Amino acid sequence: MFPRSIANRLLATAIAASVTAGFAGCAVNPVTGKKELSLMSQSQEVALGAQQYPKAQQTQGGEYLVDPALQSYVSNVGQKLAKVSDQPQLPYEFVVLNNSVPNAWALPGGKIAVNRGLLVLLEDEAELAAVLGHEIVHAAARHSAAAMSQQQILGAGIAILGATTQNTGYGDLVSLGGQFGGSAYIAKYGRDNELESDRYGMKYMAAAGYDPQGAVRLQEKFVELSKGNQSSALEALFASHPPSQSRVNANVEHAKKLSVGTTNRTQYQKAIAQLKRDAAAYKSYDDAVAAVAKKDYDRALTLTRQAQKQQPKEASFYALEGDLLAQKKQYTEALASYETAVQKNPTLFSNWLMRGMLNAQLKNYTAAERDLSRSTQYLDTAHAHYYLGQVYEQQGNTKNALSQYQIAAQDSGDIGTKAQARVQELGNQG
Repeated sequence: MFPRSIANRLLATAIAASVTAGFAGCAVNPVTGKKELSLMSQSQEVALGAQQYPKAQQTQGGEYLVDPALQSYVSNVGQKLAKVSDQPQLPYEFVVLNNSVPNAWALPGGKIAVNRGLLVLLEDEAELAAVLGHEIVHAAARHSAAAMSQQQILGAGIAILGATTQNTGYGDLVSLGGQFGGSAYIAKYGRDNELESDRYGMKYMAAAGYDPQGAVRLQEKFVELSKGNQSSALEALFASHPPSQSRVNANVEHAKKLSVGTTNRTQYQKAIAQLKRDAAAYKSYDDAVAAVAKKDYDRALTLTRQAQKQQPKEASFYALEGDLLAQKKQYTEALASYETAVQKNPTLFSNWLMRGMLNAQLKNYTAAERDLSRSTQYLDTAHAHYYLGQVYEQQGNTKNALSQYQIAAQDSGDIGTKAQARVQELGNQG
């Protein structure tokens, strides 16, 4: 149950499944042809990726919805590369996430994501192809399965870092959207896996008609950024894709052996034009989140409302406004903000969750039950079950309340502790 690490569960599931199936030993890397240790069959790996992909997106801010055309554009580039990969039969999917952290990641089985925060750092389609090609190799070469089998990482090549707003002082009406959506999924592949992904990713680029020099420029850009003032802001990117001059040099040598292709700079710049126009709005929002971390709530609210004026279509700006108004105990106004957030993005669990919690606070129990239950359809969280328990308790439905508390009590965090206390109290009453 979230927010417990899905990485731990991926690893446990993989090992349990492999033991049950009697599957262990070596498997051939589909990209290099080398034999490698693997505790997972590829079908198990694909199933794990498919299971976790929607959840991973939810915890990263959800899909970027302001410009749907960008989703199609990135997916088309990704599918073009996937078709020339060493495993074109995998069920590849590509998504742009509404996250300012410059990063990209791949789950097993070809489930790949790139944050809008990374897209604005790129100059052309060849550089995007370099990012996506690299992630495709991680999936095609089954790096996650190999790494899990060697227990070099927690699972699926991914560890969950602490959220950007762990303790904002909001009490129960805390910015859950920020807590979950601010997490960064950081691939912990070894150096050999990274170099392998660079090399074969460039091969896929050339086969798809892209200029492999895009991968050279990408690594050169990362090296320069790692030296600059922005290096701390790009920590997640560098943790998952550590830049080095040696990687640049290796890419230069690989590029010499590959045919020159297109960069499609004009097309790429057109594709990210909305993101660039909205740069000031997302800067205001990111500054607001930083102000929340410093407990400067008035400044955060001012910046959030400024972001709304700059881009009124972005749901997360209204969600943060709701969080801040709730912190001020202006619950009716906060509810209105979350009404807007849900309208603008009804596919994100945290919008439904927070609206449900606010409805519960305002004793709108029927609406609260609807919203909290709806949130679990997108991401099943302990918070939703705990507050459903509260709602049922207030309605005198002790049986349903106990059932919800028992689910929430499985969580290892504070909400689990609260749920355990309610389970004990209701049990004593029975």
